[in-house]
Formats: sequence, C-alpha cells, structure tokens
Amino acid sequence: MLGYAAGKINLPLELVQEADRLGIYAVWTSEAYGSDAISPLAWLGALTNRVKLGTAIMQIPGRTPANAAMTAMTLQQISNGRFLMGLGLSGPQVVEGWHGLSYAKPLTRTREYVAIVRAIFKREELLTFDGQLYTLPYDGPDATGLGKPLKSMLEATPDIPIYLAAIGPKNVALAAEIADGWLPIFFSPQKYDKIYKTSIEEGLKRSGKSPADFDIAPSVSVVIDDDLEVCYNALRPMLALYIGGMGARNRNFYNDLAARYGYEDAAAEIQELYLAGRKGEAMMAVPGELIDEVALAGPKARIRERLSTWQNSPVTTLNLMIPNIETLQVMVELIG
Repeated sequence: MLGYAAGKINLPLELVQEADRLGIYAVWTSEAYGSDAISPLAWLGALTNRVKLGTAIMQIPGRTPANAAMTAMTLQQISNGRFLMGLGLSGPQVVEGWHGLSYAKPLTRTREYVAIVRAIFKREELLTFDGQLYTLPYDGPDATGLGKPLKSMLEATPDIPIYLAAIGPKNVALAAEIADGWLPIFFSPQKYDKIYKTSIEEGLKRSGKSPADFDIAPSVSVVIDDDLEVCYNALRPMLALYIGGMGARNRNFYNDLAARYGYEDAAAEIQELYLAGRKGEAMMAVPGELIDEVALAGPKARIRERLSTWQNSPVTTLNLMIPNIETLQVMVELIG
C-alpha cells in the first residue's frame, strides 16, 4: 500500500519490484488532493510483471462513471489483466472543497456509480441509465438534446474486480452487496464481530454472495523495531492526522470509528488537540492499545505472535504499509 504523494512524488520502485519478485498479490496507490492514483500505477505496471495494480482509492467525485470505466479498461488492457479497481467517496471536505460537488446521498451515488461502471465493462448494449443522481444520456434543463446512448469502443473484461472503501455500517453493507472486495482503513480484527460482521452478512445476503466471493483487504501498517515505543511513535502521526484532522469536528468518519472501537475519550482528545494546532500533543495522545488493534508493531517475535489475530480473522488480503524492503521480506517470511 503506497498511498498518495504530497510534495515530490518518489515512487519506491525497488520495493515494488521486490514485491513483484516475491509474488506479492498487489500494489495499491491512493489519491486525496495531490497525486492521482492511476498515473503511478501505469508507471509501476510497465516496470513489473506479475503484481496486480490496485487503486485504494479512485475518488468517485473526481471522475464520471464513464471516465472511471475508461481508465480501468485501459489499464486492464495495457497491464495484461492486472488491474483492481478500488473506489471510494472520500469525505465532504474534499468532495465539496476540492471537487466542487455535493456530498449528499453517498450511498445512492456509490450504488449508481458502480452499476454504470459494470454496465460499461459488460458492453452488452448501448449505455442508458435512469437514476436519482445519474441519467444517461443527460436530460437536465440545460441539455442540448443531442446526447445519444453509446457503447465503449474498447474491448473490456466484464469482471474487472471492484473494491469499495467503506467505514460506516451502511457503507460496509453496500460494499459487501455490490463489490468484489472491501478496503477498510484502521481495521481491527479483534472488533470484527462487534463492529463489522452484521453489516458484511447483511450485504452478502442481499447479493446472494458467499464470504468466499468477497475479499476483505484492510490496510495494515507495519513497523519493526526492538523498541516498541519507537514503533508506536512512527505510527502515531498518521492516526492523529486521520482521527484528529481528517474531517470537521462533527463529521470525521475516522474519529467516529475510533470511538466505536471503545476509544471515545482518546478520540475526542486527539481531535481537540489537533484542531487547536497542537499536533505533537495529539500524536502522543494516540493510545498504544489502539495502535496494536489496527497495526503490527514491535520486535519480529512480537509481530509473529500478533499476526495470528489477523490470520484467524475473516481478512483475506493484508495490504501492508511498510517502510522498506527489509520489512517486506520479514513479513513474507512470517506470513509464509
């Protein structure tokens, strides 16, 4: 899991090529309001042979469904079938502040978007869609009336895997219903039964899929060092950023998630400190217990022991956020 770039783009090419050599399943890129998710994947795809190329995530508000489908179909072809299409809404601050679009009706938007993308992949008929948020051809009050149904000129793989990023219960259920996989962030395998199980089962039941048809693929940070506190301190900045600053005071999905995990007081303190500009204090307010729930930290022996919690959970793909090749090699050894 490579994330997105701020400032200068510095792709860890040697790390990705070692992952490709070792048989790692996929490399993932992200986007927020800096680097995009697709361009780095195209570059890396040209310099690798086997590893799959995933977006975690392409922002739904940043592309029309047709443009997203075109991009996916193009990368799927030029990579010889290695593309994994991860989609997500982002949050209201980015959607309305950066993309200039409404964040309203996120569940409806996601459902309609995925339906259009899948229809384009299938190429069974000319594209038409009559939804609450998307209408194809466009027929709004300012329409020219010249729009016509079209079908992609590009050959497509109809079953390009679609993953959805989701945190809230309704979004998680929707992912299980309409997607091939789920990309949770700050996932706690210890809290799966309490927080996620009902939503996953509900979504799978609505779709008729079995758990074997659905890839649960959380992002998991890994820091290996004999000094546990050094590991914690390496992981605190990102958790503090998301829990404290990735959203408004009363609309922060990551803060809500930490509270649902049982860290309500700590989440409130982290947010208060972060929004007050006291970011260092916010970082130090992230509990080690929370870090251990959502990441793998400490000496090699400790990580081997804690890895069993993930291996005995419903997780099917571990998207590792790692700093270097040495960590990758250790994790391959430990996972076997």
